[in-house]
This record gives sequence, C-alpha cells and structure tokens, in this order.
Amino acid sequence: MTTPSALDRPAGVPFSHRLAALLVLPPAFALARLPPHRLRRVLLTLRRGASPAGAAQAQAARDAVCAVSLRCASPRGCLPRSLAAALMCRLWGTWPTWCTGVRALPPFAAHAWIEADGHLVGEGDVPHDYFRRLITVAPA
Repeated sequence: MTTPSALDRPAGVPFSHRLAALLVLPPAFALARLPPHRLRRVLLTLRRGASPAGAAQAQAARDAVCAVSLRCASPRGCLPRSLAAALMCRLWGTWPTWCTGVRALPPFAAHAWIEADGHLVGEGDVPHDYFRRLITVAPA
C-alpha cells in the first residue's frame, strides 16, 4: 500500500532562477555520486574566491532547485538538492556553508543541507543543533 503525499514545491520562482537551476542540476547529480573525500575536495576548489552567501540568496537558490526538480524536492533528495543550491550560489559569486551529517536525535538518518548567516536554510523549524555535522565546506 502506498501513502499519498505532496511535495512542497515553491511557486513564484523567477524564470532566470529556474534556468540557472536547470544548468546546475546535472553537475550536482554527478557530484552526488562521488565518494565523500573527493566530493569535499571538489567543493573546496569550487568555493575559492566566493563571498559568503546571505540567507535570502541561499533560500532563493534552494527554492529554484526544488521548483525544477521533483527528485530534489523530495525528502530523499537532500544531497543533490544541497549541492545544486550551493552551485547556484556559486554562479552568483557566493558560497553557502555546505554540510552533511546525521540527525542528533533518533531515528538515525543521514542528511545534507546548506547554511547561511549561521542558520539552516529551508529545513523548517528545527533547532540549529538538530543535525551533527560530519563534513562542512564553509566560505573561504
């Protein structure tokens, strides 16, 4: 038996943001297949020369990615979603803090997300310490 659900896809995303999201999705999906140590090395290279992303800009990038990709909008699309949002910010000359880790409270689950201005971006009303960071790529 299946459980009906609805994906939370943002509306009102500008066409230019949707187009940029479509451009960064293939590289994001390719990066998601890399082993963690290589992924971190690639992201450290990509962040060079970028200024820190603001919360509004990081949220706009995340919204655009979720608007064009059902996979990224799903609860299990956190890794490609976070990578695509970080790559979109990089297109705009900024870099959010990209993180991957686990939930601090049961049940155990791995997760990837972005942060800006010291706050989780697009993760709802969870507290800042809800996730334990294992890999972090912050702005240089």
